[in-house]
Amino acid sequence: MSSAPVYDRFPALRSRDFRLLWIGQSVSVAGTQMQQAAILWHLHSLTGSAAALGLLGLWRLIAIATCSFAGGALADARDRRRILLVTQSLMGLTAVLLGFLTHYGRVTPAAIYVLVASGAALAAFANPARQSLVPNLVPREHFTNAVSLTSISHQIAGIVGPTLAGMLIGYGNLAATYWANAASFLAVIGALLAIPSYPTQPNSEEQADRSLRAAFEGFRFIFRTPVLAWTMILDFVATFFSSASALLPIFAADILKVDARGYGALWAAESVGAMAAGWFMAMRPSVGRQGRTILWAVACYGGATILFGASRWFWLTWVALCAVGASDTISTILRQTIRQLITPDYMRGRMTAANIVFVMGGPQLGNLEAGLVAELTSAPFSVITGGIGCIIAVGIVAKRSPELLAYSCDFRSDDAGSDSNAGTAAGPDEYDVCTPDSRAITQ
Repeated sequence: MSSAPVYDRFPALRSRDFRLLWIGQSVSVAGTQMQQAAILWHLHSLTGSAAALGLLGLWRLIAIATCSFAGGALADARDRRRILLVTQSLMGLTAVLLGFLTHYGRVTPAAIYVLVASGAALAAFANPARQSLVPNLVPREHFTNAVSLTSISHQIAGIVGPTLAGMLIGYGNLAATYWANAASFLAVIGALLAIPSYPTQPNSEEQADRSLRAAFEGFRFIFRTPVLAWTMILDFVATFFSSASALLPIFAADILKVDARGYGALWAAESVGAMAAGWFMAMRPSVGRQGRTILWAVACYGGATILFGASRWFWLTWVALCAVGASDTISTILRQTIRQLITPDYMRGRMTAANIVFVMGGPQLGNLEAGLVAELTSAPFSVITGGIGCIIAVGIVAKRSPELLAYSCDFRSDDAGSDSNAGTAAGPDEYDVCTPDSRAITQ
């Protein structure tokens, strides 16, 4: 009885399997956020170089670009739950190794780059499987709520993880952040062991194909679907210009003159704003005119980035980073909902893999660009010009993509049962009704 109001407000939690995965993933993401914050501080302390921080993005991008297509094809052809079990276990082992190298004083920048690339490669296999699994766990009309809840849990983890990392670094126990991340993977592994496997909904006209051609089919599907193509292009360009998280150690130590605890608070600021935006989105039954809302959210993301780069006061910087996180989350929730619900189940893994190249490639190249520009000029100049570039990109996309600007869809289903454990995957024809203009779906 007491759980009824919670389920009314967050109906995706009615699904036992989604609930277990959501809890386990929340714990694991907190550990990952700890490690990501710690690695940047660690690398800055070893090198003192903005370019060295930016190179982390290059190593991640190489791993993502190399493995994403294979990961997407695998997610559409194999048991997604089993893929997640294997990848999460291996990611935990890389965190253990990084902890031991740090504890015994054997860690080098090269070792950090290799282990970061290994983790990114494993994530390139895990992410298509995880994102493609969620639509099978909840009814269609609850999927936006599931995305919002996932975003909220990620942002709570983004507050808790970096804050704990800052405390541990401040106490001189950097290795413990890596070991805590390794332990956090046990939560998601336990959740995966407790849920059943969900078979992929096959295409009625073809069997699962693991060829190279099939791996690249996700890209072909995206560029035959203008709304998907423009949202991903917008995501890539905006994050390329505005991503500057790699420079946070420089802003904390050299510009704002704060210690590791202050650095942890700055890292958590984006997640504070993102969590507030996630709650806002989860509480709303629906958001109309999704295309226009995405464009405004990304423009606000660029404006908040400019404020972050220009600020010389800790609390103004913190507020600017909150605004960065909030605007990015609104855009992300809407983009992910559109992508997953207009994509047939048999194509979701490959579409997600192609999307990962955009979604993760943009920030990683952006961090590389930010680091190199900061090395040649200054960190504030790098961030401010990036925010300006983001706003210009939004204007160009708005002008070039009438499909995205006009896109509006009600994803609610009339006949789905609200109490079912998992949603019924819709056939391809069900995804062609969410726009006033058919050109926004397929060409």
